[in-house]
Amino acid sequence: MLGFVVFYLVPSIRGLYLSFTEYNILGTPKWIGGANYAAIAKDPLFWNALGVTTQYVLINIVLQTVLALGLALLMHRVAKSTFIRGSLLLPYLMANVIAALLWFWLLDYQIGIVNNLIDAIGLPRIAFFGSEEWAIPTQALINTWRHMGYTALLIFAGLQAIPQHLYEVANLDGASPFQTFWKITMPLLRPVVVLVLVVTVIGSFQVFDTVAVTTQGGPINASRVLQYYIYQRAFTESDFGYGSALAVILFVILALVAFIQMKFLKGNESDLD
Repeated sequence: MLGFVVFYLVPSIRGLYLSFTEYNILGTPKWIGGANYAAIAKDPLFWNALGVTTQYVLINIVLQTVLALGLALLMHRVAKSTFIRGSLLLPYLMANVIAALLWFWLLDYQIGIVNNLIDAIGLPRIAFFGSEEWAIPTQALINTWRHMGYTALLIFAGLQAIPQHLYEVANLDGASPFQTFWKITMPLLRPVVVLVLVVTVIGSFQVFDTVAVTTQGGPINASRVLQYYIYQRAFTESDFGYGSALAVILFVILALVAFIQMKFLKGNESDLD
């Protein structure tokens, strides 16, 4: 409770207060009411950042959830080795900055091994971080690679909780693997999948490290996500009032998204009796 109050509650309240002020850290905050929020509503960079972040979130969520679900099913049915299951966590144990740097070098246009392989088979090199079309999908793929093992283990834990006799009964009734998956596995996995989606969406909206290490929001704002835009306004331009207002808006977006997910996907309910 002490850690929560000191490191989360107090900074959050102060950030909310600063969002209604003009503050550059050198002076005292000057109260300006809702001027920051009015300016954000007309700020094209904010709307661009929101669109870029949404694109990143959609790519990351779809890829990470599908791949993690596939890995979890393989662990549940095929890979029984604890070593193999544990090895899936290795990318997740790597710091975000290290993972971003690793892939930044691997995907480099000139010296990256990936582009050298592409060139060796006669295809044109790809500017993974230098083109508007590839910047966000590439960063989403990097974070999918890093997090899908951890996500798979969460889903795997949910699979372990499903009673095996349900599968035995389905097998006796002649259900196909596809029918078993959609009629038994997915309904009983719903609380875990919703938890995974909520955590992944929140984490995706807060992406910062990969962008800061690789593209710094470029090229031409193509990868300027909300979190990086907040950092630029607050710490690069010393406009902490405006940056705080952006952070408050991001918090509201995350709260609404999490509420909608829990409400409509019924994440607090289980089909297990």
